[in-house]
Amino acid sequence: MEEIKNEEEFEKKVLKKSEENPVVVDFWAEWCLPCKKLGPKFEKCGKEMSSVNFVKVNIDELPEVSEDLGVRSIPHVVLFIDGEKKDGFSGVMESDDIVEWVEERL
Repeated sequence: MEEIKNEEEFEKKVLKKSEENPVVVDFWAEWCLPCKKLGPKFEKCGKEMSSVNFVKVNIDELPEVSEDLGVRSIPHVVLFIDGEKKDGFSGVMESDDIVEWVEERL
């Protein structure tokens, strides 16, 4: 699971990459207990859905990106397609539910 470390990586590995394949981003923080519950489920989805890229963004390390996208609570998951935010949800879902959520939006 790739962790986006700066705004340049976000531009390249999320916005630009989503022009080729959908990208799902998990906005999280180290101190967030629900984020820790979602993390393994999110990683499992990344392994199951090979045609979709799954990445993580720590909101404490990239607050500008989180604010620009309107992330108000975490965990928050956002789907990007063609360089644009397609949809998102906050909270913890089961792996199968995340896969279904993504598939419904493709």
